[in-house]
Amino acid sequence: MSRLRIVDATLRDGSHAVSHTFSPDNVRRVCAQLDQAGIYAIEVGHGDGLAGSSIQYGRSQHSDLELVTAAAEVIEHAYLAVLLLPGIGTKEELASAHDAGATMVRVATHCTEADIAQQHIGLGREMGMKTVTFLMMAHMIPPEKLAEQAKLMESYGAEAVYVTDSAGALTMDGAQARVAALRDALDAQTEVGIHAHNNLGLAVANTVVAIEAGATFADGCLTGLGAGAGNCQTEVLVAVLDRLGYETGINLWALEDVAEETVRPLQKHPQVIDRIGLTLGYAGVYSSFLLHARRASERFGVDARDILVELGRRGVVGGQEDMIIDAAVELAGRKQSATA
Repeated sequence: MSRLRIVDATLRDGSHAVSHTFSPDNVRRVCAQLDQAGIYAIEVGHGDGLAGSSIQYGRSQHSDLELVTAAAEVIEHAYLAVLLLPGIGTKEELASAHDAGATMVRVATHCTEADIAQQHIGLGREMGMKTVTFLMMAHMIPPEKLAEQAKLMESYGAEAVYVTDSAGALTMDGAQARVAALRDALDAQTEVGIHAHNNLGLAVANTVVAIEAGATFADGCLTGLGAGAGNCQTEVLVAVLDRLGYETGINLWALEDVAEETVRPLQKHPQVIDRIGLTLGYAGVYSSFLLHARRASERFGVDARDILVELGRRGVVGGQEDMIIDAAVELAGRKQSATA
């Protein structure tokens, strides 16, 4: 129980929900309070990781290095984490983030593409960073296949491998089975993590059953801020774990204070499970597609839910945001033909 490592991703995954507008001042304030509250690691940067700022994924108001530098100025105890998606971020950008003060890297790939991460994981280990990995869209393949990909990441040097429910599509049985499969397949010293989105309202529950199945890393975002309908809510998770008898080393009151007084005022709108967010989980679509689907819906006069269901039918994954427009155009054409 003492090995539970709670990672807060408000300043990275939460960036999706505020259109990547976190400022260095925002970062300094949130990081200082999280650090004092006893969080294990704090993740900072664009929602899609290093070099994510682009037309494709959304422009940031401030660069990753500005935000990492700001975080490094105030963090005294926690790991300072950055996310890297091979094909978006590069080894050079990871080295620059390390020089700016990042002490943990989380290398993320689609659940079937672990082999593209070898050099990035290796660099993280070479630089002495805490190096963990994400298998994203974990609902798309069965537990045994996910475990095979996790073994690859372990062989490259990953110190922990996450079951990452990017679509918020996993139910409790699915989350537990995947974590259990990784825990059985990986060496004892390699830890397992869980990153849950709340599109089906199961983020806290999925995280708890994952911990019961052997996960020792668990992610959250303050106020549940995040892509789609949001992430596992950090302060709620810590309260639940405390009630269950798990030791997190986190001051719950301090966590509630930073959530309520610092993060909530930064939100553009309340983080709720609305009809579009729910459809993301129902259709099994990448959570960061929410804002893109909403814009396409308004532009082409098509229900965003229909767009998301079509994307789910096509098996679209992160990095294929251009397909949102394709699907919207096709659905608009069908609608026009039906009307005619």
